[in-house]
Amino acid sequence: MVLILECIVVCFILLVPCVVAIANGTENAAFLFEKEVEERVLKIGLITEERLEKNRKRFRFWGLSVMIAFILFAVYGINGARGFRSPFWQIYACGMAEGLFDRLFIDCYWVGHTRAWIIPGTEDLMPYIPRKTVIVRWLFVIAGTPLIAAALSGIMLLFLRG
Repeated sequence: MVLILECIVVCFILLVPCVVAIANGTENAAFLFEKEVEERVLKIGLITEERLEKNRKRFRFWGLSVMIAFILFAVYGINGARGFRSPFWQIYACGMAEGLFDRLFIDCYWVGHTRAWIIPGTEDLMPYIPRKTVIVRWLFVIAGTPLIAAALSGIMLLFLRG
């Protein structure tokens, strides 16, 4: 039950930076789109390159760093997992929950079926997430998540033994 709550928190940790990123205009999150969209947003002057890069760095910190830190804190601190196998499965569960939430809710529904992510002047570039990108992102969830879970579990195993 605790792991399910932790998975929900991980999804929330991903959702919050997305909401914040588009709160004052979706162009502020153009770095999350394909390169053509990002270039168009810069070309038509909706945002500066410096501002976009600052937003990208902020998103990566709050989205990725906080998420990884929370997962490690939850697995090792709250759940008390030790060794390799137990932490691996817990990190994997949190990673898969985040990946499925990102692919199904954020990409498919929120970006793909609502108007919340439309950037004025880029409508001709829709869909914002083309089929090739969808496939690559799904492959990353399927193949990348266990690799990341194994890497984090291995690093923490070495760190906690030493």
